[in-house]
Amino acid sequence: MGLFERYLSVWVGLAIGVGVVLGALAPAPVQAVAALELAHVNLPVAVLIWVMIYPMMVQVDFSSLRDVGDKPRGLALTLVVNWLIKPFTMAALGWLFFRVLFADLVAPETATEYIAGMILLGVAPCTAMVFVWSQLTRGDATYTLVQVSLNDVIMVFLFAPLCALLLGLSDVVVPWQTLLLSVTLYVVLPLIAGVLTRRALDSAGDHQRLQRFLSRMKPFSILGLLLTVVLLFAFQAERIIGNPLAIVLIAIPLLLQTYGIFALAYTAARWLRLPHPIAAPACLIGTSNFFELAVAVAISLFGLESGAALATVVGVLVEVPVMLSLVAFANRTRHWFEPGSAG
Repeated sequence: MGLFERYLSVWVGLAIGVGVVLGALAPAPVQAVAALELAHVNLPVAVLIWVMIYPMMVQVDFSSLRDVGDKPRGLALTLVVNWLIKPFTMAALGWLFFRVLFADLVAPETATEYIAGMILLGVAPCTAMVFVWSQLTRGDATYTLVQVSLNDVIMVFLFAPLCALLLGLSDVVVPWQTLLLSVTLYVVLPLIAGVLTRRALDSAGDHQRLQRFLSRMKPFSILGLLLTVVLLFAFQAERIIGNPLAIVLIAIPLLLQTYGIFALAYTAARWLRLPHPIAAPACLIGTSNFFELAVAVAISLFGLESGAALATVVGVLVEVPVMLSLVAFANRTRHWFEPGSAG
C-alpha cells in the first residue's frame, strides 16, 4: 500500500482545508470556475474526474470474466450485498437520520440533498481501492479481479435505474437525461477507454507495458482526486464556514452504513463457509464505495454547491480510516474461516 493510499484521509483533509480557505479568500475566481458548465456538467471537474477514473478502468481485465463460475458463492455474496442490500440500507439510513433524528438540525431541502448524496454513494460499489484492501488481507487476486469486472459490467446497466428509484422514493425529482449523461460520461466511456487501452498495451500478454503505463498515470489520478476535493470545498466554503456541523452529521450515518454492511456480509461469508481469501475481498467490495463516480454524478445532478456533492465528498473523508480498521479486523479473524472450504 503506497504512501498516498495509506494516508488518503490526511491528504483529503488537507485538500478540504485548502478548498475552504480558497473559497473564503477568493470567491470571484472560484465562482468563475463553477460557471464553466456544459449540459449541467462542470467542465473542469469533469476533466479531473476522468483523470481519476480512467486509470482505474485500465486496471480491470474483462477477460477474467471467463472465470466467473469458479467462486460462485463468493460472487453471489458480493452481488447480493452490492445490488440488493447496500443501496436500500443507505437510503433508509439517510431518511432515518435526516428526516427524523437530525430533522431539527438541517433544513428540509438540504436534508433531501444529503440523502441524495448518500444514495449515490450506496449505489456505486468500489472499483479501484478494493484491490488495495484485498492485497492487505491476502485475498485471492484472481477472484478480486473477477468480482470487480463483473460489478463494473452490472453498474453500466443498474446504476441509473437504482439511482432513479431510490432518489424518487426520497422525493428527489430525477432528471433522467442528466442521469443517463452522467452514466455515459463517467461509467460507459471510461470503461470503453480502459478496455481499448489495456488491449493496446497488453497485446503481448507480459503486462510490462501496462504496468509502466499505470505507474505513470498514478500521480495524475492522485492529483485529480485532490484537486476535485479542493474545488468542491471551495465552491461550498460559505456553507461549511457557516455550518461546520454538517460534515459531522453526514459522517455519522455513513459510518453506521459502512460498519453495518461489513458486519452483515462478514457474517454471511462465515455462514457460507467461504475461505478467508474469498470472504475478505467479497465483503470489502460491498463495504467501500466508488466515490469518484458518486461525486461526479452528484455534481451533474445537483450542482457543485449542493448538499449532495458535499455528502459524497464526506464519503471520501471517512472511507479510508474505516476501511483500514475493517482490514485489520479481517486479518485478526482469519481463524474464523475454515481454510479448506469451497468458494
